[in-house]
Amino acid sequence: MAEDPLERIEREEREKKNKGLKNVTWILVVIALALAAALGYLLNQKNTLVKELEVEKADLTEQMVALQSDFAALNSDYESINHQLDTSREQVALLIDKLKKTEATNRVKIRQYEKELGTLRSIMKSYVVQIDSLNTLNKKLTADAAAARREAAESKRTAEELTQRVDALTGQVAAGSVIKGRGLTLVAYNGSDRVTDRSSRVRYMVANLSLVENELAERGPVRVYIRVKDPDGILLLNSSSTAFTFGGESLQCSASREVDYEGSEVDLTIYLKDTGDFVKGIYTVEAYTAKSLLGKAELMLR
Repeated sequence: MAEDPLERIEREEREKKNKGLKNVTWILVVIALALAAALGYLLNQKNTLVKELEVEKADLTEQMVALQSDFAALNSDYESINHQLDTSREQVALLIDKLKKTEATNRVKIRQYEKELGTLRSIMKSYVVQIDSLNTLNKKLTADAAAARREAAESKRTAEELTQRVDALTGQVAAGSVIKGRGLTLVAYNGSDRVTDRSSRVRYMVANLSLVENELAERGPVRVYIRVKDPDGILLLNSSSTAFTFGGESLQCSASREVDYEGSEVDLTIYLKDTGDFVKGIYTVEAYTAKSLLGKAELMLR
């Protein structure tokens, strides 16, 4: 029996629709598979990057711990250096604690900690140089003293002459005519007159020290000079900076102040302003009178 033409047309249209749906279905399947592959690739790349950052953080932590061990092992016979070492040890411990609390994916903080680690390493090297220099000087002085004792033992006459020389030098030291200083510090202040260690906020510096009590020292006005150098060793100067003579040599000073010294201890403060912008690193200060070096100190700005 022949198929009805209308039924045949309807059947052919249904077959076309089914075929179209199948094609769409396959296309959607292909797209879904492609998206799944792309998502898997991105997740894999992310996991790889996170692992690399974790390894980088672990390596930085290991370097900090190693530096902490180096600071712990470093000792000296000098009180001022030991005080500075204690401060640096605290800074390293604080840096390690901050790093442990920071996510490895926080690249800005990780890079900041790397820079701070570099600064602390530089400070460590400066301590080593200072201690080595002082130890070398002590060894030389010890050797000189031993040589002097051997020379004194060679003859009674030489020993008597040496004794006279030592007595004369002892008398000069006992006279104590030279004014001495102690407690020299260098402090940085911001525009609100508050202490700061951030180089970008520093507006001026202040040196504080004391002239030691000495009843045998000469009375009267005494001018104290300070020389402040930046991390590159460049002397900080302003329009009021002057020169002074020390040990027969003319030296430029950063700032100065005159005080009335009557043999009693005198505390004084010297301000250093209008020297330009400040940078990160270690600043050094030396204080003088025309006859003596009163002390040295350091300040680290970050």
